[in-house]
Amino acid sequence: MRIATFNILHGRSLADGEVDLDRFAGAVRRLDADVLAMQEVDRDQPRSHGADLTAMAAAAMGAPEHRFVATMQGTPELWTAATGDEQPTASTYGIALLSRYPVEHWRVLTLPGPQQRVPVLFPQRRRPTLVQDEQRTAVAAVISTREGRMSVVATHLTFIPGWNVAQLRHLVRAMKDLPRPMVLLGDLNLAGGRPARFSGLRPLVEAPTFPLDRPDRQLDHILADGPLTVVGPGGAVDLGMSDHRALHVEVSLDGVA
Repeated sequence: MRIATFNILHGRSLADGEVDLDRFAGAVRRLDADVLAMQEVDRDQPRSHGADLTAMAAAAMGAPEHRFVATMQGTPELWTAATGDEQPTASTYGIALLSRYPVEHWRVLTLPGPQQRVPVLFPQRRRPTLVQDEQRTAVAAVISTREGRMSVVATHLTFIPGWNVAQLRHLVRAMKDLPRPMVLLGDLNLAGGRPARFSGLRPLVEAPTFPLDRPDRQLDHILADGPLTVVGPGGAVDLGMSDHRALHVEVSLDGVA
């Protein structure tokens, strides 16, 4: 089974600054994942030609099961937090989880975050900038594979220091009742071994994923708990779009009923 996570930057390529839907679908096909987590996903946004990028990815990879969870509604110039009550045609942005395997049930988890603007010191800036973060969420699925059932959880944690660790720890507590093996994957905005250290989960693949052209840090992670074995090559791959590389790994369930 191939598991992958990809921050898609709403399908935009840094090479030409364009969102090419055929290029996006081709990238997903090349990744050839059985389970795929995506972050920075548009639905009905003008900048991505009004497309439902989750549905497009599902068609490209042959995933009958998929769930998009909006974190923001409106267009980038007028973002507001998503409430879960948006109309199907509303312009939204968020995360997605896709599976070629049947899903027994889905769960959406809301993560804690700052309720007001907070100062963040960005690289190459002398002074902190006040930022208002988007709502952060996770989407979980219990899937039935040929080797047994397992849980997969996709998320995109905040870039705000301290809060990303708090969100990760909250998510680990919230996932305790999910069937094992369990895989947590996504853009965690935490580099290197920090996600494993703060979560208590074990990394399945280690490779730098950001920035795209000369990656020097791993912000995207695939972590596991329970009987799961890495059985094939994994790594980070440049798919010709986004500012992140996609991260993937081949795994097998260890005799799960």
